Formats: sequence, C-alpha cells, structure tokens
Amino acid sequence: MLPPRDSNANNKMINHTEKIYRLWDALSDVPAGHGDAAIGHMLSGLCSIFNAQNACWAVLVRLPTKAPGDVFNGWRPRFEHYLHQPAKIVDSALDTVRDANLPPEIDLSYIIAAAGDDPFLIRHLFESLPPAWFEGQHYRRHYLDIGHADHLSARIAINEDVRVYVLIYRDLITPRFTAELKEPFGLAMHGLKWFHRQQLLSHGLLIADAPLTPTERKVLLAILDGQMEKHIAESMGHSHSTTHTHVKSIFRKFGVSNRPALTALWLGKLP
Repeated sequence: MLPPRDSNANNKMINHTEKIYRLWDALSDVPAGHGDAAIGHMLSGLCSIFNAQNACWAVLVRLPTKAPGDVFNGWRPRFEHYLHQPAKIVDSALDTVRDANLPPEIDLSYIIAAAGDDPFLIRHLFESLPPAWFEGQHYRRHYLDIGHADHLSARIAINEDVRVYVLIYRDLITPRFTAELKEPFGLAMHGLKWFHRQQLLSHGLLIADAPLTPTERKVLLAILDGQMEKHIAESMGHSHSTTHTHVKSIFRKFGVSNRPALTALWLGKLP
C-alpha cells in the first residue's frame, strides 16, 4: 500500500494549478497580433507562479542535413526571448551553437539539453548535471555572473524539426527549485502547446517556406489582427503598393493565396 501523499504538497499543487489555469485563460485572450507581448506575459506569469526572477522562451530548429559528429543532432537555436534580457556576455549560449561549424569543445549542459527525442521533457538544472559542473567556468559565466543560480526547463517538440524550450531562473539569493515543482511546471507547459504554435507562426518559424523579414512579420501580425491593407500601409508609413507586395510575399511563404486561408492556417484548420 502506498503511503498517503503529504497534505501540504497536495495543497501546494492545488494552489499552483489554480494559478496555472488563470495564466492559460489570460493567454487565450491575447489578440493574435500581440505575439511578443504574449510571450512576455507567459514568462512573467510563470515567474510569479514559481517564484522565479527571470525566464526565457527559445526556439530550436533542426538542420536539413546533420554534419558528421554533430553532438546536437542538427539542432540549432533560431530565436530567444528573455523576460529580463541579461547583460551581454562573451560567448553567449546562442552564439556558441548557432552555426553549423561548431567549436571543438561544447559544454556538457548544451549536449544534455539537446539529447534524445522525447516529445516533452522537464529538467531541473541540479538534477541534470554532475556536481563538478557547478564548480566550472561555464556555470560561473553563464549563470552566476548574470545573476542566475538555478533553473527549471521544459522542452516541447512542436514537430520533428522544431522545438520550444522554456526556462525559468532563480537568482543568487532565492532557494533552489525543489523536485516537487517539476510536476506543476510540467502541467503548465503541457497545456500551452497551442500557445507555442501560435508564437512560432507569428515568427514564421513553423511552416513558412522562408524566414519572414521584420517588416513582413509586422504586416503578418496586422493581418491576423484583422486590419485591411490600406490601414496597415498608413500605420507603417508605406505606400499601398509596397504593403501589397509584402502581403503577397507572406502568402507565398506560407503557401496560401488569400487572407482567409492564412487565418485558417493560423487557427490550425488547414492540413
């Protein structure tokens, strides 16, 4: 017979669950064209729920052809959004692994983060790495020196070639995350796959045949907000012909021919 679960743990899980449901509801009400604000709201909400001081939403995509000996199995970062952007540091995590030509020495934390094909994975920093790692230069440079001491991470496979990582960080004075927080954090992430897909679409990272330019992304978000081309042109200070050129380019990149098809694609109603 299993021992009864601790009542305090049950109460904490219930409290977390109620807050998670409220966060989901709030995110479902964010207009389609407010992608960056929505990501910020999600990260802020997670920090509030789990007593974290910073958070990051990152996207990795798989290279079409994996190079021999590639310890990341072709995965490369494409986008990151911090709630509070850390000060610029030498050899940032993204810069280290962004290119196909990887440096000869890759930190163990990167290899572990990219390993495996699990569609969904929750990790705690102090459970994932050996004690000696926390005495090394990488932990000092990429965590302690920018005010981070610990993290919980979620890895969500959107499809075979796109992954989203969500990390929440605690600072140098807040106690470390406990193992019992992995369950509610996993719950929060399990219920947000739809949200990650929307943000990927808004950045052109999921199904566009080619990356969107910054201007095209602004036009895309305006279209998804229901604005007509005339109003988009006026708000951006462009001519109507210039805006129409951007619209046609967006349609081409997403493989659609009109606004209703683009909207249906955004809502997940096209195959």
